[in-house]
Amino acid sequence: MDLPDRFSEFQGSSLSDLFAQDIRGDRYCFILNYPATAKWAAYPNTQKYFIQDGSSEATKTSFDKICQKEPWKNLAVLGNQLPGVTIIEPPRLLVDYWRSHLDFEENNSLILDCATYLDDLSGSDLQVITLFPFDHLKPQKHAVNPDIHYRLLSKTTLADAGVQCPQYSTYNLHETALTEIPLPEQFPYLIKTSHGLSGEGTYIINNPSELNYCFEEIKKYRHIHLLDTIIVSEFIKHIVQNYCVQFYLNKAGGITLIGTTSQLVTPEGNYLGGLIRYREMGMSKFFEMIATLGQYAHQQGYFGVIGFDVLEDRDGQLYMIDANFRVNGSTPLCLQRHSLLKLGKEVAKYSSDYRMEGTLDSILTTFKAELDRKDLIILSALEKVKYGKIYTDIYGIVSGESLEHMQKIEQKLQHQGLHC
Repeated sequence: MDLPDRFSEFQGSSLSDLFAQDIRGDRYCFILNYPATAKWAAYPNTQKYFIQDGSSEATKTSFDKICQKEPWKNLAVLGNQLPGVTIIEPPRLLVDYWRSHLDFEENNSLILDCATYLDDLSGSDLQVITLFPFDHLKPQKHAVNPDIHYRLLSKTTLADAGVQCPQYSTYNLHETALTEIPLPEQFPYLIKTSHGLSGEGTYIINNPSELNYCFEEIKKYRHIHLLDTIIVSEFIKHIVQNYCVQFYLNKAGGITLIGTTSQLVTPEGNYLGGLIRYREMGMSKFFEMIATLGQYAHQQGYFGVIGFDVLEDRDGQLYMIDANFRVNGSTPLCLQRHSLLKLGKEVAKYSSDYRMEGTLDSILTTFKAELDRKDLIILSALEKVKYGKIYTDIYGIVSGESLEHMQKIEQKLQHQGLHC
């Protein structure tokens, strides 16, 4: 494949700026939440587009994460051209903060009733951009064909895309019994469900007890009819870097680079956030993967944000381990590039795991100076009560002039009560 010397780099600061090239002259909106399968969901995805968001009611991804914290994070950086659909209105204090610090356009938010929103959209004249296909949204209302989008989002598609990835085998559980699946002779290896949400459904198998736990989880998913396919994958060893590479693919097949983050994950592989160096935009070592994945997605009829996870081993070999055909968790971090570089801030960290005692009002007061300097950017905030004490969960960005400066700022914020 002939590769370009470089792709164009994104010059905007919002999701609307990214999608603007493809939504002119048409009416689009963006559903900012994922579908869910829990009993609280008015429109559970349990018919066709299965999503593995927990194997039991007790372990399913919570309402506040799917319908509040996660969508508000993307709403904060939505911009003014692409209306965003939310089913729970963000706190007024948070909206006022966004307006003054992130150029948020309040009139660009569509607050719909959580009990009727998919029916409302199915009956509207809007084309709907989604993070994941919805069973209960009419197929023709999806901006990307939902069957295609679902197939692209499957962890089985990497080999089809033609990129370098770990060796893996795919098994349809309707055709092959779990006990008959051939497993690697040596640990460690991975077993993945096809459409796990936010790390759910990915199991690193180091010993027989972890294999037993994995099989029990898969059996639970099978019992509630939410899983058809699993993947058994080799485990890449001697990893020195874990990247998330993001770009935008337009309807004509053109590619715009958004950015690359170093991913922050727990030893179990759960996502915590990302670190980015805005001055070091160079993404040339990923160009072949970007071009190959972009060409594949364009041939399938996809347009929008694409983020893929890449492991780099000590020999410099790159392995794509996941491809996300949607806005990614750290996309808002990448979008801060130009606004933070203007302030001399070259390094930033995004985390979905900040927490502080007290109300949002008290936090905005405590950190007023830091917020005004954009040492801290609050993308999402939700007040909660536990054992009678109020605390606030925060999705946020900490930035600095260098890695050391950013770390000092984060330490100062921690001394003032902001904890991961």
